[in-house]
Amino acid sequence: MDYGGGEFLVPCGKDKYISKNELLLHLKTYNIYYEGQNLQLRHREEEGELIVEGLLNISWGLRRPIRLQMQDDNQRIRPPPSSSSWHSGCNLGAHGSVLKPSTLPDIQVADAEATPITEAPGSSAASRPQPEEQPQLMRTRSDVGVRRRGSTRTPSEQRRIRRHRFSINGHFYNHKTSVFTPAYGSMTNVRINSTMTTPQVLKLLLNKFKIENSAEEFALYIVHTSGEKQKLRASDYPLIARILQGPCEQVSKVFLMEKDQVEEVTYDVAQYIKFEMPVLRSFIQKLEEEEDREVKKLMRKYSILRLMIEQRLEEISEGPTAM
Repeated sequence: MDYGGGEFLVPCGKDKYISKNELLLHLKTYNIYYEGQNLQLRHREEEGELIVEGLLNISWGLRRPIRLQMQDDNQRIRPPPSSSSWHSGCNLGAHGSVLKPSTLPDIQVADAEATPITEAPGSSAASRPQPEEQPQLMRTRSDVGVRRRGSTRTPSEQRRIRRHRFSINGHFYNHKTSVFTPAYGSMTNVRINSTMTTPQVLKLLLNKFKIENSAEEFALYIVHTSGEKQKLRASDYPLIARILQGPCEQVSKVFLMEKDQVEEVTYDVAQYIKFEMPVLRSFIQKLEEEEDREVKKLMRKYSILRLMIEQRLEEISEGPTAM
């Protein structure tokens, strides 16, 4: 896409563009920082458009509880919370897909009498083990698992598991944890590309964790360690914004927050947030002194103008009488 300057530009928001070469330089730095990790980003060109895709880390910054859906639309049965096949309290894969519990195949057991027992020459009947004391070993195909006795669930247990689902930080739906607030600063990620806008990323994140709240209640913010908070607009592309901010999350992070609970903090304001109170009071005193000087300066200026106006009015009033 050429915008008159003869240079390929990539949109990064409403009426905001960045050159392709500059974006690729930022992307190279980003991937070097995450070398050997799954947070590296890939890029390609489709019909002359540069597309970057990969995982975007998003931190939870919610102050109010969120609501989880009671169950999935397809009514899948989830394993109990003690299952070791579920990682970090989430039943979602890297691409947002729901993991299915593995099904166990039927076991074919060979007949115990089908295997003859051979005796060593000279062995006596007394030393030969009795058939009723011989353990019955099940023969299975290759290395398939054995279904243990007692693993079958009653219908009531299956209904209970069907109502429960895993989500954020180990929370699953029931009357106690269907509404909760994720731990502040805890992190998750979603796989997106550079053509997805902020509302699209929000909907993808909420759908991944089956959150009932509307995406319009939330917003994405870039929060710096200095205290600066920059809200991503609906026309912004979060992945490109993350690339331009740099890869280090000790400098800045992308947060999911309530739209009506957080105000943007500019850099000019953020640079004063971390100062101690005595230092801030000295700043206020300096500002007040400067304000007093400006007020006195304006008062002198308008006092002189007032005198000049009054003198002119006197001259005008005295003019006709002198004639």
